[in-house]
Amino acid sequence: MRKIATKLGAAVALSLATAAAADATPARNVVLVHGAFTDQTSWSKVAQILRRKGYHVTLVANPLTSLDADVAATRSALAAQKGPTVLVGHSWAGVVIGKAGDDPKVSALVYVAAYAPERGERLKKLSDGVPPSPGQKALRPDARGYLTLDPAALPAVFAGDLPPADGKALVAHQLPLNGAVFGTEATVAAWHDKPTFYAISAKDQMIPPQAEAMFAKRMHAQTVTLQSSHASPVSHPAEVAALIERAAR
Repeated sequence: MRKIATKLGAAVALSLATAAAADATPARNVVLVHGAFTDQTSWSKVAQILRRKGYHVTLVANPLTSLDADVAATRSALAAQKGPTVLVGHSWAGVVIGKAGDDPKVSALVYVAAYAPERGERLKKLSDGVPPSPGQKALRPDARGYLTLDPAALPAVFAGDLPPADGKALVAHQLPLNGAVFGTEATVAAWHDKPTFYAISAKDQMIPPQAEAMFAKRMHAQTVTLQSSHASPVSHPAEVAALIERAAR
């Protein structure tokens, strides 16, 4: 019996050691998920930096039609990865990675000026009683209930720290968001179970910086604060890429 117990103990120890080694393996894959009112090109600068350093980078093209549709697009990208993967979400995509991040390939989560709801929370509820931000005031619904940012306001409220020409270029890549997502309940909060990182945008006019700080604190995330607009992947790509690299290690 002692021999059996010893063998079982050794097997368990080997299994735990193997799991620990897997957890310690640096990630070489990065999946970048864009938020609302933009497309995957908003990640181009960050992706370029990471690829130069040897990372395998995938840009998710969110349809922005529903949470489930965006999660499905993200899960499809994760399915194509081989090995540990850092999953990164900007803005609305924080909700997306909070659900898709339960994938076993995901070794860390990085939130960039992003929402990070708890299980059972809805974005609409989180904003109840809070004065609308300048960006929220610039939202325009269409007949279907999809939202866009007023093109005249987008450069200032979304990317106020970019040169005007660069801010205007973002207008051409704006995608509408189904307004119904603000009433969708988060059913998964993967940040409870994964190492989590957060980049706060101190000059954000879309999501209040105070809300971003609350999300980061609640998640016990390793946090950096950037003197950035909401569009930090475009205006501060080096700093955002550095945080992703930290998560990958």
